[in-house]
Amino acid sequence: MDTNPHLPITELVGALKAAAEPTRLRILLLLQAGELNVKDLTLILGQSQPRISRHLKLLVEAGLIERFREGSWVYFHISDRSAGGRLALRLVADVDSSDNDARRDRERAEALKRDREAAAQKFFEDHAADWDRIRALHVSEVDVEAAMLDALGPGPFSFLLDLGTGTGRALELLGDRYTRGLGIDVNQAMLTYARARLAKSGNARAQVRHGDIYALSLQNQSADAVVMHQVLHFLSDPALAVREAARVLKPGGKLLVVDFAPHALDFLREEQAHERLGFARAQVTQWMEDAGLLSRKFQQLAPNEAENTKKLTVSVWLAERPVDADTQRQNNAAKRAAARLEDAR
Repeated sequence: MDTNPHLPITELVGALKAAAEPTRLRILLLLQAGELNVKDLTLILGQSQPRISRHLKLLVEAGLIERFREGSWVYFHISDRSAGGRLALRLVADVDSSDNDARRDRERAEALKRDREAAAQKFFEDHAADWDRIRALHVSEVDVEAAMLDALGPGPFSFLLDLGTGTGRALELLGDRYTRGLGIDVNQAMLTYARARLAKSGNARAQVRHGDIYALSLQNQSADAVVMHQVLHFLSDPALAVREAARVLKPGGKLLVVDFAPHALDFLREEQAHERLGFARAQVTQWMEDAGLLSRKFQQLAPNEAENTKKLTVSVWLAERPVDADTQRQNNAAKRAAARLEDAR
């Protein structure tokens, strides 16, 4: 067995000791297949919450698994980006899949997964009428998604971030263009649906997390691409969200924004919680430039003459973080100052 040379010997010994306990090994086998919380593991393993929590604490301390909070829930998973996570995956790969405990745990986990998918599907069906109504207000979703694929380009992207992921559709659409995908949303029910949808499609490279679009828990310059698909019109401060998206972009990274052009359908404020009734091209472009990005592409998808003239136009913006974003931000500010002086004359 590969003993993982990236781990110091003392950490390696501690990790192996942590994984050797039977219940903890069963937990690692379950987390190999996807993210689970304490309640899930309690139901699957038939043990008390304090015992499960203790086992999880030891596995986290040994570096074999990671934890993340989603509202009031805490989820656990194995990360293949850490030395401990890679060791955990190597250990469970050697476990006999016909073992009675392992087989029984898998069956219970699958049953739990089916229950989750059913609940998520019910949520979607309960709200499908609202989403269908919105989709009917603008040009074909097929055309919008084709424009997104064309604007973002083939990649590949090591890390793609989808802000306001909703149902996880963008992660699904772009699934063949990234090594790792992460969707962020504030709505717990939508995250449940997105997680079930991604699991059903077999996309193991994408995950979703609860998070604040204005204050992402991500390091500066960590993402190769950021997508904001029909998100800005829900926000009270879309400019701040664009700045935060720009902050996490690597040099050369791309920001794709898709949203409505200005319109007058005021009922969307009350019925669908839209804060803004669309955005002008110059408005979003300026937010991008203020954040130090270079505007690369703009496209509008307007309804054709054969369609209802009341349908909304969808706009697509693409920007890129230059190698030296600070210099670019200063240059953009200088250009605007010069333009104001010229207007004053």
